[in-house]
Amino acid sequence: MRIFIKSLLSYLIALTIVTWILAPLFLSLLSAFIRIEYYYRSFTIIPLSLQAYTLDNVKLLLTLGAHSALVRSLQVGVLVVMLCVILGVPAGYALGRFVFRGRDSIKLFVLSFRLIPVALIAVPIAKVLLTIGLYDSIVGLALVHTALALPFVILITANVFASIPRDLEEVGFVFGMSRLQVFLRITAPLALPGITASALFAFLISWNEVFAASVLTLTERTLPAFVITAFGGGTRGVAPDPFKFASILFLVLPAILIMAYIRKYLVVMWGTTR
Repeated sequence: MRIFIKSLLSYLIALTIVTWILAPLFLSLLSAFIRIEYYYRSFTIIPLSLQAYTLDNVKLLLTLGAHSALVRSLQVGVLVVMLCVILGVPAGYALGRFVFRGRDSIKLFVLSFRLIPVALIAVPIAKVLLTIGLYDSIVGLALVHTALALPFVILITANVFASIPRDLEEVGFVFGMSRLQVFLRITAPLALPGITASALFAFLISWNEVFAASVLTLTERTLPAFVITAFGGGTRGVAPDPFKFASILFLVLPAILIMAYIRKYLVVMWGTTR
């Protein structure tokens, strides 16, 4: 009986936590399709009439320029993924495969870069980008987002490579392969799911980043920066809530899909493959 009560309490606590997290998300996504006149009716959280729902909010959001911002977000995210893979995978391989003095200190040093708030370095970064001609550009923003995502890519891939048995690489050396051949033919295919997860995590960081995108761009804004400037109460005024929720739809759905895929790989960053 006591075990049953403990199990029941555990399930109730878990259900409460899940409901606490998912209920606002569900209501936000649902509100993106509610007509304005129904949304502002008193004592109505979820309208039951089908006439209360429409795609006009999403269409209007795209008409206001969200589609261009969405394309720019994708462009920046792809550049960030490419740069993080090119720079982060070799660094992760070195940290995960080779034993040398100070390896753990280097990992901590890499992670420490994420401890610096973006708000403190945004203005100096903007000055640097103005100097080199990359301010208000997709490339300049991609470089900044790469700096934000690269530490996580290095740490995740380092532990992914560390989890691959060394015996497999030694077999390749026995058959006369070079280290590059062993990496390309043996290690990299085994680590590909983890590398893909780290790349998607880098894309997710770029996709959701808003502060640097707002400060470092004026016309080439990504989707989060566009949402802040368009519906944040600036010169265009405060938009109705359903329009804001429609913008959340574009921001949240890709993040949910990516997190659903990479969730089992995120724990690798902390040194376990389970």
